[in-house]
Amino acid sequence: MQELLYNISIFLYHFFIQLAAFFNQKASLWVQGRRNWKTQYTQDWRNINNNNSLCVWVHCASLGEFEQGRPIIEALKKENPGIKILLTFFSPSGYEIRKNYALADYVCYLPIDSKSNAQAFIKIFQPSLAIFVKYEFWVHYLKTLYLQDIPTFLISAIFRRDQIFFKKYDTLFKDLLPKFRHIFLQNQASATLLEKLHLKNFSVAGDTRIDRVAQIAAEAPTFPAVDNFVKDAPILVAGSTWPPDEAILLPFINEYLPDDWKVIIAPHQIDESHLVNIEKILNKKTIRYSLIINKEEINAQILLIDNIGMLSSLYRYGRMAYIGGGFGAGIHNTLEPIAFGLPVIFGPKYQKFEEALYLTKYGGAFTIENINNFKKIFKLLQEADFYEKSSKIAHQYITENRGASVKILDFIKQHELLLQR
Repeated sequence: MQELLYNISIFLYHFFIQLAAFFNQKASLWVQGRRNWKTQYTQDWRNINNNNSLCVWVHCASLGEFEQGRPIIEALKKENPGIKILLTFFSPSGYEIRKNYALADYVCYLPIDSKSNAQAFIKIFQPSLAIFVKYEFWVHYLKTLYLQDIPTFLISAIFRRDQIFFKKYDTLFKDLLPKFRHIFLQNQASATLLEKLHLKNFSVAGDTRIDRVAQIAAEAPTFPAVDNFVKDAPILVAGSTWPPDEAILLPFINEYLPDDWKVIIAPHQIDESHLVNIEKILNKKTIRYSLIINKEEINAQILLIDNIGMLSSLYRYGRMAYIGGGFGAGIHNTLEPIAFGLPVIFGPKYQKFEEALYLTKYGGAFTIENINNFKKIFKLLQEADFYEKSSKIAHQYITENRGASVKILDFIKQHELLLQR
């Protein structure tokens, strides 16, 4: 009965997203990317894998999960250059940005989850190993992989008590968990929950994103135009901000930002109307990144980033960071700024994120609900001793929690002889 309800929900999701495709660009990309997929994927894969190399399938929901899977892909390719990497996404926001990722031999959308689709998809690619990232629990894909004895791993997984797996009425999703060859968890709290389900196929490895952001911090490029903007000023970097964040951030900048400070704002949405609205609200001199690339003298206090892809490296210029999303579904990436030792500030919805819970508890991060909170935290972080302590806690979280990728790869190599062929 539960599987029937699941199939109905998948059908309805597919139906409504096809309707939405007439009005919504993201939904349109979702639908177009899966059109005639059986024919397209079959033709493409025959050309790519004409020597029948071993295929490792890595599936990510979107861009954030890709960053968690990326260290594993890179390590697999480095140690096994002859294997083929199949990288799939569920969301256009992941696929559109990473469809040309160099270390993947083929990047595509995951077709909607049905029994026939799962069987056809796996028949086309014939993966020898599958790696799902964090939250991906597609019933028919996991069942098909299990029935065909294809080792399947879940990495950087995190479980919470309110998830469906821990409801008394659920059997469908609960029965999926033993179908993973192994589940690599981010924290001990998740392990405690799985122990209550009498599972044994798991271990705590940590979050692979930490390995990725440490690498980004070590290799982050400089940007001459940003250097010219920053000069010697202390910088507040505001990353992935949404309108509810900006409703606090922008008035704070207007009213309370010290004259010797500068701000780099990288909004989550960079459509023209949104950028113009930010510029209208700010009463301090603001300039867009695209307009300063060839300038040596930049007379502005606010730099507005009007592209995607720079943010993770821009934190190198910061003294502290504001991270958006905390007034919506949840905060964006806090690991990127703390890899540079930046104390972080964000809205109240951060409870789903292990690093945010730790940092707020020990003083590497601070949560706000209004402009007065922001003003108070900003003032505290200008005190030298307070700042140094907060920065140290932030940076230590990265240095003390690296190594998840090595643990995962070591386990897979020990248990899967296919990678030694």
